[in-house]
Amino acid sequence: MRLTAVACAIVIVWATLAFAAGEKNISSREAKGLLSKGKNVFLLDVRTPDEYRQAHLRGAVLIPVNEIERRLREVPKNRPVVVYCAVGSRSGMVAGYLAGKGYSEVYNMSDGIVGWYRSGFSIEH
Repeated sequence: MRLTAVACAIVIVWATLAFAAGEKNISSREAKGLLSKGKNVFLLDVRTPDEYRQAHLRGAVLIPVNEIERRLREVPKNRPVVVYCAVGSRSGMVAGYLAGKGYSEVYNMSDGIVGWYRSGFSIEH
């Protein structure tokens, strides 16, 4: 539990420092459009494994927020990255962290998988 708190604190600090570095908030509708354009977008789910098992977006890679620093190499720098969580708060922190680490095209799905579902888009179970 303490390790999780430390990891979250690190992500928050990085997100704060990287706020102006280049991440962009987009809605689930905008994310759907970006994903459908075939631009080889990397879809990053930063929720917990339990949340992911309950429902996730097709093609999403799960890297929980408390593992992002350790697993950063799994996120490609040469592709657009769309980050999502339940409602956009955790993903916003991770998007800022990625931008601060030099990722040039990072999008935070600000309404999360909840917004995606409310828009009528399909989810995987």
